[in-house]
Amino acid sequence: MNLLAIESSCDECSAAVLKDGALKSVVISSQLIHSEYGGVVPELASRAHMELIVPVVEESLKKASASKEEIDSVAVTYGPGLAGSLIVGISFAKAFASSRGIPVVGVNHMEGHLYSAFLEDDKPEFPFIALVVSGGHTMLIHVREPFTHDLLGQTRDDAAGEAFDKVAKLLGLGYPGGPVIDKMAKEGDPKAFKFPRAFMDGDSFEFSFSGIKTSVLYLLKELKYDPDKPDEKLVRDICASFQAAVIDVLVAKAINAARKFGVKSIVVAGGVAANRGLRSALQASAEYIGAKAFFPRPLYCTDNAAMIGIAAHFKYLKTGMVTDLTLKPTPNLALSF
Repeated sequence: MNLLAIESSCDECSAAVLKDGALKSVVISSQLIHSEYGGVVPELASRAHMELIVPVVEESLKKASASKEEIDSVAVTYGPGLAGSLIVGISFAKAFASSRGIPVVGVNHMEGHLYSAFLEDDKPEFPFIALVVSGGHTMLIHVREPFTHDLLGQTRDDAAGEAFDKVAKLLGLGYPGGPVIDKMAKEGDPKAFKFPRAFMDGDSFEFSFSGIKTSVLYLLKELKYDPDKPDEKLVRDICASFQAAVIDVLVAKAINAARKFGVKSIVVAGGVAANRGLRSALQASAEYIGAKAFFPRPLYCTDNAAMIGIAAHFKYLKTGMVTDLTLKPTPNLALSF
């Protein structure tokens, strides 16, 4: 089965081609204009998708050496995400499928992250614990088998990626904040400042990152920090201390979940999964308990159509279900449990 996958939930316009679950091509077009505004501007994002969707799909087909006539089905993200951006991807997918008389498979964006590790040659084994960490979500999931999973816990306020972006903004480091904080943390002292680690007592799998963000804010006020005249050493130490606190929480809960459910595979997905500090810490902790941590390569951690395609592949194998041409965007779509 040749599958065309489309992802347009936010500011990344992406298309991929998979054959029987094997990735043949993926193209991602990022919208750099949003960096000027310190965050994604929905109207600008949807307009950019309208301009990019056709050339991105054509490029993905070209890289896969596949023609439109060889595509057997189309997978597309229908939520969660920005309404305008989702509409562009869904409209194109339905038009493409209708013209070819092939099915459209609707995919939850979070399902894409959940199964993104299966794009790699070294794949996790079922059952596994999944830690999904991004700008909008932080959740811990017990995946018992394909498309059979249980939510163990999630953030009660800010997601981990959101906290990274907000702290970076406080420090005047720009948007997105995750990559720059990760880079500066490497040269800082993670013990320079003591930031809170929430919900670390007992067996709770819930998360909270608003407290650590507020602690950084109060510290900067106390130090009379001026983002226009930054102290480079201070910034590196704050980044290192902040990142260490976030990573401590993420790693501890993922390891506790793996122990509780007796699994040997821990999958980390979402934008924050590209963080080098998190990768190093979780790999070491997983090895210590006789488990293994699986991280998609950074390309598959961000929003991309390859992960939508692999999720659609698992969905097809599990249920055989396909959606029809009435598929609609669902901006607040939740992950089903």
